[in-house]
Amino acid sequence: MRFQANRDVFSEAVSFAVKLLPQRTTLPILSGVLIEATETGLILSSFDYEVSAQTEIAADVEETGKVLVSGRLLAEIASRMPNAPVRFSTNDSRITVSCGTANFTLLSMPVEEYPSIPKISAQSGLVPAEEFAAAVSQVAVAASRDDVTPVITGVQLQITENSISLVATDRYRVAVREIDWDPGANQAQEPITALVPARTLQEVGKTFGHSGTISVAITNTDDRELIAFTADKKTVTSLLIKGNYPPVRRLFPDNVDNYAVMNTAELIEATRRVQLVLEREAALRFSFTADGLTLEAIGSEQAQASETIDAILAGGDTVVSLKPQFLLDGLGAVHSEFVRISFTKTENPNKPGPVLITSQTSREQPGADSYRYLLQPNLLLR
Repeated sequence: MRFQANRDVFSEAVSFAVKLLPQRTTLPILSGVLIEATETGLILSSFDYEVSAQTEIAADVEETGKVLVSGRLLAEIASRMPNAPVRFSTNDSRITVSCGTANFTLLSMPVEEYPSIPKISAQSGLVPAEEFAAAVSQVAVAASRDDVTPVITGVQLQITENSISLVATDRYRVAVREIDWDPGANQAQEPITALVPARTLQEVGKTFGHSGTISVAITNTDDRELIAFTADKKTVTSLLIKGNYPPVRRLFPDNVDNYAVMNTAELIEATRRVQLVLEREAALRFSFTADGLTLEAIGSEQAQASETIDAILAGGDTVVSLKPQFLLDGLGAVHSEFVRISFTKTENPNKPGPVLITSQTSREQPGADSYRYLLQPNLLLR
């Protein structure tokens, strides 16, 4: 096997292929990248039985073939090569990689022991890449990072005839966003639900965010349900998470009369300042009145803090205590100059319900997007 490729193109392709591989694996062979040189170019693939990545790039192929090589090592080498074409050749189990005056010799891994990359047959539909990437960044932050309950470490995708919604929760907050969906030839398709690992979805959003459109396909292969995202000759597949996702959508109120509107950046900066005196896991106290919003932190005997910012209040005065980082996650996902914080009710009039965070175009005009972020400690456990 022998080929020559553009250094930047080759480096980017290897980096893409290894990005989703686990840092540690019990099977060393799964840390490899499979490079296949064909008459038309190169195909680079990686697969660890749960997630796969595959990309095609142009190259001058002198001798076709297939080789498996340590992915992260090759990515490190490719990223540090001098600015010259990369030459790649194999001789038995040895691989020679050279670029300019730099030369490396690597050992290949046994290709015959490498698992087959999943094949995706059908396309379910298309999503606008930029909108999808934005929706993922807004929602995935609310997914759980605790592997003890795998079902809530994912983002639930719900696909209907012309829209796709993304939902995530970690029991303390819920984030929801809806965007357009083009079913393509599957105009009469049934509603589809897929639970995708949040980490994989975040990488898909970052990688494909400027690709125009992303093709999405959901398929069953050997009793394994997979989702595939394809754009720009790159494909990522992921095994779906099995289990019953909690019915968190019912927690969102239909409408709320009691709310406050503030400048998003002002609220973020004030929260970051006042939380400096807090001990870990402590909450900030937010008092909303007709005079504005006052943030208070009682950290210890040595340090307290407070700050007041402008706020327009509709309805009665309200006091809520919120974890500052959870609030900042929601505010950072709003993507609008102003933010609306709405106060829901509970059966106990002395106990405020979850706060609902949504975008606000101006002080008077609600935001145009469908992003909603519901926040309260022990949201699903009360």
